[in-house]
Amino acid sequence: MSNEAVQPYQRIVQDVRDKIRSGHLTPGTKLPSTRELVEEYGVAAGTVQRALTELRTAGLIYSHQGRGSFVTDTASGSSEDSTARSIKALEEQVADLTARLERIEKGRSD
Repeated sequence: MSNEAVQPYQRIVQDVRDKIRSGHLTPGTKLPSTRELVEEYGVAAGTVQRALTELRTAGLIYSHQGRGSFVTDTASGSSEDSTARSIKALEEQVADLTARLERIEKGRSD
């Protein structure tokens, strides 16, 4: 998949995943703030928030209101856990895309 085909939030998600896999981000490590991630990736705050939501859904990070987001203890877990989380994240993305498509189709029929 080329970089042009990857949504900006997906690029952030993949980058954080890669950093966790490589050991650059270890369990308990605090991620940069939303503002710092906005500056680092050159995207809008909403894009960073969506990436963080995806990472939380995948079980790779957890967040504390007012304290930030942190890498989970299980983020570097077994490949089976990682596969299950990836499948769950894909299922949620398909559901999201399906809902979007239904809204678009409904708008065309009105």
